[in-house]
Amino acid sequence: LQFLYFIVTKQKHQPIKRIMSSDNLVLIMEEGPLSIIRINNEKKMNSIPTKVLSELRCYFEELRYNRKTRVVILTGSEKAFSAGLDLKEAGMTALKARKAGLNMGETAYTAQLMWSDVVRAMRMCPQPIICCVSGWAMGGGFALALASDIRLITKSSKMNVQMIRIGLTGCDIGISYFLPRIVGLSVAAEMMYTGNVIDAERAVQVGLASTAHENLEAAEEAARKLASNMLKTNPLALRLTKEGLKLSVDSPSLDAALAIEDRQQSLLTSSATFGNTVSKKATSKAKL
Repeated sequence: LQFLYFIVTKQKHQPIKRIMSSDNLVLIMEEGPLSIIRINNEKKMNSIPTKVLSELRCYFEELRYNRKTRVVILTGSEKAFSAGLDLKEAGMTALKARKAGLNMGETAYTAQLMWSDVVRAMRMCPQPIICCVSGWAMGGGFALALASDIRLITKSSKMNVQMIRIGLTGCDIGISYFLPRIVGLSVAAEMMYTGNVIDAERAVQVGLASTAHENLEAAEEAARKLASNMLKTNPLALRLTKEGLKLSVDSPSLDAALAIEDRQQSLLTSSATFGNTVSKKATSKAKL
């Protein structure tokens, strides 16, 4: 994967702008341990073409072994986080496949994997992902928001399971996995069976988002504050917390969840961060 790097401006951490595609459809701003991914295809409501999916997957896969980047903010534009699939591109791809006599089922399956592998990579990377949604988050865009750890939205946000409205199943790109776990089975079924749009007020009410803000700038500022608090923690502890939460959500029993927690805490009690904290507390009490 070919990346271009250049300095944008000077701050405490010099932000580095990484262009992920020749069309500038996704931009990454790296500010020390914070990475900001911006979907940048406003002319098409931030729909995501196939080549960008490949680049996103590679980036999230690289994060799994990246110790420098500790928190990720995923965002779009004021009018749209992402409309998901580029329907025009999908139609052209299907037409070319038919003309070439290719197996349409295999072609569709390959295209499906392009999306699902991005979601899989997002959940495998150990960095918390804070998603800022403004305007539309539809179909695949909605799925990317669900695959994030935390969602902050604007009051203009509108989200839906668009697939059911275009002749496909509402079970797509991890939506059938994430949505009922986030909002419960009843609301998930309502959204997946109808494709009805959920607005910002109800999204916060049902737990789909943490908070709603006036505009994207305000949502991104709130995301930065959350990231700042996360960056104050022990790096390994933050990574293990994301991993532990992910495993516990699917844990078959309390005992299984406790076993994960016990092992993680046993590992971290030997860390310098915990040792220094305990020593300071012990010293301060001894002085008293």
